[in-house]
Amino acid sequence: MKEPNVNFFKDVYEVVRLIPRGRVTSYGAIAEYLGTKGSARVVGWAMHGAAAIEGVPAHRVVNRQGLLTGKIHFGENKMQKLLENENIKVVNHKIQDFEKIFWDPMSELGL
Repeated sequence: MKEPNVNFFKDVYEVVRLIPRGRVTSYGAIAEYLGTKGSARVVGWAMHGAAAIEGVPAHRVVNRQGLLTGKIHFGENKMQKLLENENIKVVNHKIQDFEKIFWDPMSELGL
């Protein structure tokens, strides 16, 4: 398997750092913002270890349906607890009112 581009990972982390408290985005939205539409899985790969990186709120990145697909990288229920601490309701590992709190970097960052 080819090694992912380290600079791409840094770009992903920079976008994730911009997600406001109480909002969430998706892997695909980040990929599209970075000009690599269709590479949501690569964004997911970048997010693999992001939960351990200081200042990268990785818990705010979910799949396109609002599912906490990255929860295994946080430890037992930690991702859900972090989201709930930001007043985001999670039921059965899925964000409620996902469309209302969705943060789209394309529109929010003016591109």
